Amino acid sequence: MTSLPIASRCRDIDASGIRKVFELAEQRRRDGVELVDLSIGQPDFPVPDVIKQAAVEAIGADFNAYTVTQGIQPLRDKVAGMVRERIGVDPEAVMITSGVSGGLLLALLATVGPGDEVIIVDPFFVMYKHLVTLAGGKSVILSSYDDFSLPLDRIADAINDRTKVILLNSPCNPTGCVYGEGELRQLAELAEKHNLLVVSDEIYRCLWYDQPPASIVKMIHHRSILLDGFSKSLALTGWRVGYATGPRQILEQMTKLQQYTFVCAPSFAQKATMAMDQFDLEPIRQQYARRRDLVYEGLKDHFEVVRPGGGFYIFPKAPIQPAAKFVEMALERNVLVIPGKVFSEHDTHFRISYARREEELARGVEILRDLAGRIGR
Repeated sequence: MTSLPIASRCRDIDASGIRKVFELAEQRRRDGVELVDLSIGQPDFPVPDVIKQAAVEAIGADFNAYTVTQGIQPLRDKVAGMVRERIGVDPEAVMITSGVSGGLLLALLATVGPGDEVIIVDPFFVMYKHLVTLAGGKSVILSSYDDFSLPLDRIADAINDRTKVILLNSPCNPTGCVYGEGELRQLAELAEKHNLLVVSDEIYRCLWYDQPPASIVKMIHHRSILLDGFSKSLALTGWRVGYATGPRQILEQMTKLQQYTFVCAPSFAQKATMAMDQFDLEPIRQQYARRRDLVYEGLKDHFEVVRPGGGFYIFPKAPIQPAAKFVEMALERNVLVIPGKVFSEHDTHFRISYARREEELARGVEILRDLAGRIGR
């Protein structure tokens, strides 16, 4: 067999565990099985017509070339106004990124070097620890089980001379938990005391159900990077339009790195996103709140589960361990969920997405309840 060069950074990164579950599911689909798919991590509503029309108009007007690396000025101005209104902070700098994922990569490449440590709260978005590896850093993964509150004592104990960044996600994927203002204020004090940067991934901030999520950026805007975008609020998952705000010194480096990687976010999508003010997300947010309640109320008497405060995920504890075994049992009963070990160092929970029709959610909950009952007998 021909020997070809593979970089060591690739050997340190596993293929997504989500992909493995999808491969099992695809085999069942080929066998003609109709699955109750509760795995999809994207909105189930279409891109709003007003955004589609704006995209068509932009393409028709030949707005198809590269934009400036940091994004078009009108969209950056609009983002600055949004951040001012929501958080009460006037951003020092704004750039448009190729989705929040692109912003995460740029932020870590700009601030983390070989041997630097990044604190990540477990459970975490699947991409975090691998992007830290790509940047040459080391992930320090700290458990928030079982209630998924911010593990402030563990974070304080983990900080040392090599710690550079705390990576935060609220509302959180996969738990749906939202950190309270008091927790975030204490974390901000830790970051201030130890001269740390906080990277705050707030892509789900538009989908909240009990009270609007607080942002740590309001407390330490001078040492935090806000990452957000339009994949969840406008269903633009494939259009790759996100943004970063924060200290000019860091965003200048992120912009330089974007020049040599993504070049810029898609031009027509930047232009179309300018029409966001013409779309009202509130009816959809209320719909997701009903779905959250349907799933939580349906599961709470059969599973250990924390009620989500935002996003569109819930993260129950499996009734048998490891949780991956329960996920396989659910798939045998034609329900597709994601094993928690994809998002965690622990294999105890599983993730459900409730970005699905209520009829499908009710059917999936019924099957999972029945399966848990059979295991309990």
